[in-house]
Amino acid sequence: MFDGLRSCEVLQLQLEALLLPQAQLSMLGKGNKKRMVPVLGQVSQLIADYMSQCPYVLPGDGPLFVGAKGGRLSPRIVQYAMAQLRGALGLTDTATPHALRHSFATHLLARGGDLRAIQELLGHASLSTTQVYTAVDTERLLEVYRSAHPRA
Repeated sequence: MFDGLRSCEVLQLQLEALLLPQAQLSMLGKGNKKRMVPVLGQVSQLIADYMSQCPYVLPGDGPLFVGAKGGRLSPRIVQYAMAQLRGALGLTDTATPHALRHSFATHLLARGGDLRAIQELLGHASLSTTQVYTAVDTERLLEVYRSAHPRA
């Protein structure tokens, strides 16, 4: 739902930050680095749906995602839920919450996204960290070429 965010960043979200319709969130990420993250209308609707179906009282100054006892949801629970989904869908062990972050970046790059903009969205301190995705995209292009071209 929050493409590009680390799972720990999603779990840090406070409900009050999402109560008003807004186009972006201010995130404090790894290394206390602050960045702006866009919030699409569809995401806002999904949050509203979650809030209406959540069986727990969500105090305005508390966490958005809560566990069974009403406290902040544990990262381990997210990992466990992803493992359950992997099994149900027959996915490999590499399908993790962090892999979703990587696929977000790879898809942006494949669709012509600017490397610096992707760096900002992911909260990478160094452009070289983000440039890893250019190698993934190049390898995918070569794979498609080899499988489709008669003389490859």
